[in-house]
Amino acid sequence: RQWVSTLGECTYETTRPRFAFVDDKQRVLLQSHYTPTKPIDTSLAFEVAGQRERMFFDPHNTIVGIVTCGGLCPGLNDVVRALTYASLNYNVKKVLGYRYGYHGLSKDGHPPVKLESRQVNTIHDLGGTVLGSSRGPIPAAEMVETLKRDKINILFTIGGDGTQRGAQMLFEEITRQKLPIAVVGIPKTIDNDILYISRTFGFDTAVEQARVAISCAHAEAQSADNGIGLVKLMGRDSGFIAAKATLASGDVNICLIPEEPFTLPSLMANIENRLVHRGHCVIVVAEGAGVDILKEFNSAKTDSSGNTSYGDIGMFLKSEITSYFKKTKLGITIKYIDPSYTIRSIKPTSADAAFCEELGNKAVDSAMCGKTGCIVGYWGESFTLVPMKLIARGRKKVDVKGHMWNTVKQMTWTMQPIGGKDEKSKEKEKEKDEGSELSSSSTCSSSSTPSSAATHPPTPL
Repeated sequence: RQWVSTLGECTYETTRPRFAFVDDKQRVLLQSHYTPTKPIDTSLAFEVAGQRERMFFDPHNTIVGIVTCGGLCPGLNDVVRALTYASLNYNVKKVLGYRYGYHGLSKDGHPPVKLESRQVNTIHDLGGTVLGSSRGPIPAAEMVETLKRDKINILFTIGGDGTQRGAQMLFEEITRQKLPIAVVGIPKTIDNDILYISRTFGFDTAVEQARVAISCAHAEAQSADNGIGLVKLMGRDSGFIAAKATLASGDVNICLIPEEPFTLPSLMANIENRLVHRGHCVIVVAEGAGVDILKEFNSAKTDSSGNTSYGDIGMFLKSEITSYFKKTKLGITIKYIDPSYTIRSIKPTSADAAFCEELGNKAVDSAMCGKTGCIVGYWGESFTLVPMKLIARGRKKVDVKGHMWNTVKQMTWTMQPIGGKDEKSKEKEKEKDEGSELSSSSTCSSSSTPSSAATHPPTPL
């Protein structure tokens, strides 16, 4: 059971209009499915985010801070607006917006801006973030000094896993200094890859826009003799956007994600097989797919947030596909589309906008009752409070044995590249195994794996 930290006893009666209060003992189970013959697993459960009857903070003496960090994402301004409005509905003393991410909390950062209703009234009509954003860490002790200088009682951190790792360090420093400051995060990632959270804002918008890009690629591919449409989508470590957009589109023939390895020989065989039988091919690739293939070109650099900088798999595949078909009798036309930066800077869809509004309200409700060191998540149709330390354990991944990916493979199964090693790697391993007395079983197992999906007859799709 994962309880979040609370600053202390809630002694103030809520000043916000009373609706449905959340029972502090109510929990959301991680496992929503169960087998009648087995006991229900309650080993992992989360507190429910929302309004309590009583508050820890006296609103009239409470100052709220908001900061947006990392890359842009549809819905950022919607969350800022929701946090501001919800805080003012509690009649807090003041709401401050820190400029350009955590750099706004540094000793030399831009001065914060006061956020009032009239200032945030129409910001949800704009893409990006009105507060500005940046990457890179600032020492926690330095940020705490800024919070003390500005007499901040509650800080909302809007950002991805890197931002929330920084918020966790900030929370730990605040705890060490025994300060009554709440730190509550709102998870932001288009990739939808934060652990213990089923949905993050901006993901729905990203899938919708990715579908538009795929439709364009399909039109281009169908309009050319042996046309190939190649679309690169966001997804550094997880392929949720690529997988969901493939499902939504219905026009994708090959979907490549980081969780499912592939080889160039099998990929080329599948593309060629598709072109021979259908005359066109649409390929979707997540930006983090094929990292093992790109590793000889990747110097393993990291950006200022600590994220590994991968090579451009889209441009790499375009080049490899072009080179491969120059050696064959098939003349191809390939069109490459990369909508990444277009997607992340637009207004959110209606579903995402409504989701942002709820996230902001649940975050303020939870912070006012003293919850801290947590982020507002979403699980099983419920808004939850997830300890920040939990999401630092890793990233959420597409389950390649799960229902969603199985459906993707059913839609595109004849064209799916089968993972594994290429022929040269197999030969090297075979030579190595021949010198070992225990090699026979592994060699047989390896040789039984088909080298490409071209071994399956194509279906008339």
